[in-house]
Amino acid sequence: MHFLDQAKIYVRSGTGGPGAVSFRREKYIEYGGPDGGDGGKGGDIVFEAVPGLNTLIDFRYTQHFRAQRGKGGAGQNKTGAGGNDLVIKVPVGTQVLSEDKDHVLMDFTRVGERKVFLRGGDGGRGNMSYKSSTNRAPRQHGTGWPGEEAWLWLRLKLLADAGLVGLPNAGKSTFINAVTNAKAKVGDYAFTTTRPQLGVVKHRNREFVIADIPGLIEGAADGAGIGDRFLGHIERCQVLLHLVDAHGDDPATAYRTVRAELEAYGADLADKREVIALNKADLLDEELTEALSAELAEASGAEVLPLSGATGQGAAAVLDRLIAAIDPAAPDDIDDDDGEEPVEWSPV
Repeated sequence: MHFLDQAKIYVRSGTGGPGAVSFRREKYIEYGGPDGGDGGKGGDIVFEAVPGLNTLIDFRYTQHFRAQRGKGGAGQNKTGAGGNDLVIKVPVGTQVLSEDKDHVLMDFTRVGERKVFLRGGDGGRGNMSYKSSTNRAPRQHGTGWPGEEAWLWLRLKLLADAGLVGLPNAGKSTFINAVTNAKAKVGDYAFTTTRPQLGVVKHRNREFVIADIPGLIEGAADGAGIGDRFLGHIERCQVLLHLVDAHGDDPATAYRTVRAELEAYGADLADKREVIALNKADLLDEELTEALSAELAEASGAEVLPLSGATGQGAAAVLDRLIAAIDPAAPDDIDDDDGEEPVEWSPV
């Protein structure tokens, strides 16, 4: 399935049905009078967050959504049937934006969340409702109120507890494949990851979701490389795991480059809790690993953990640190094999 995280759609709620013009005509009833019923209400436009979806690809092929209009009224004071609501199913994490993208109109963060966006038009009045002491046989009726319409942008921000950041080829895909059930593409060239990838980590009787996004390079905020469009998928993360390639030209500079792009993007990404790991440390000797870790610690002002996504070296310590950042109240001495069910993760 192709990944799509933005889509523009047109929505329109249903128009109300027209009221009826009718007169009661029955045997032995001399003055029947008007009996035209009101029209039915038009259908609403409703958005619902459902499980099992992680892309907006369906909206590339279906872009116009119109709810059913209400039925017209009838004689014997019968009200027309209301139009069916149109339910638009979206993935959890979807935001509904105005056409100019300046305003967030809705934000879906929970499975089953359901919101009415456009209300259908009310049905028109039948001639029965126009009857008065001075107008005994009214022939006027309402045609029904029109529905509302709008152009919208849908933007998907994946829900994850932890987000992976780093330069291209920092080993993010290798790491997420090693610690989760993800099947991210791995290659020895830049920008192997071209779309966000989610994986579920099960560690020390805990479960949490980690998101891998395409690598950042200098100038990503201005569109360099793949740009920073995928950074929105880690806006909801509680902690960032910053992987730095130990075999890069200058790990400290690599760290500063990614941090600069996070700050340029905004959305408080630079203020999130951060775990820093020196990846591919299995190919270095102990002395060089300690020297690079010290240099990176000086640049970041935080502890640096040596890691190898390929061999798993140091992965447990990194996952422990992520769990502590996601849930500070969680005990750090939990046995993996105590038989208890994993604690259910919450994205927000």
